[in-house]
Amino acid sequence: MNERVPKRTFHLPATIALAGIAVAAWAGWLGWDQQRDVHPDGSVSGPYEAWQVIGLVLTLLAPVYWAASRRYGVAAVLGPTAGLTVAAYVDWSDDASGLFVIGVGLVMVGSLAVTAALTAVITSLTGRGPHGRAVAAG
Repeated sequence: MNERVPKRTFHLPATIALAGIAVAAWAGWLGWDQQRDVHPDGSVSGPYEAWQVIGLVLTLLAPVYWAASRRYGVAAVLGPTAGLTVAAYVDWSDDASGLFVIGVGLVMVGSLAVTAALTAVITSLTGRGPHGRAVAAG
């Protein structure tokens, strides 16, 4: 019987790579837009538009899928979460009120929850058992 050695769910190089990809994606999608929009009625919005955040999320789907489908579940969750958290902290840390910390915390919790759920779905859909082996249908 030829048993494959199960892959670990934590893979440091994949975690670091995913964190770097998340920081680069943040810079590409959100890093350049720093101005709030003032509307004619005096209301203020921004600095990000919905399409920028959607673009960021869609950009990160491919690397998360890559890691999750290779059973690097911890990397698929922690890499993007760490990268987005660091990017948000660096981007927002010039806020004099100190409230940016709440936003950074929300980015961390939200990205952790979404990547964990997404990783669970991808892992179950790729048809691999708990030890990295293909599961026989039937």
